[in-house]
Amino acid sequence: QVQLVESGGGLVQPGGSLRLSCAIAGSIWEYNAVGWYRQAPGKQRELVGTVFPTGPTNYGDGVKGRCTISTDVAMNTVYLQMNSLTPEDTAIYYCGAFRDGSTYWGQGTQVTVSS
Repeated sequence: QVQLVESGGGLVQPGGSLRLSCAIAGSIWEYNAVGWYRQAPGKQRELVGTVFPTGPTNYGDGVKGRCTISTDVAMNTVYLQMNSLTPEDTAIYYCGAFRDGSTYWGQGTQVTVSS
């Protein structure tokens, strides 16, 4: 059973920054890609960004230039650094891992951007 555990969410003021972490049970190298998605109330889940262990990092249009995804292979952890946050970034952020056509999700962590 794949287990993904997100942490680091919370309340942030507009213009602030946040770093989310996703601990993956097992090795990152077991997956074709890992990454982050988010879902705001009343909206569909959308891509934040994905990273391929041996390839490029892709970012969603809504966060390009403001987010950086990185991995710590030794710790089997994926990070999402978000800067210049706006209220439109308020959502539940989910860590995802993708392997051979299957997708695995964490439980999500709430990020709220508000003054």
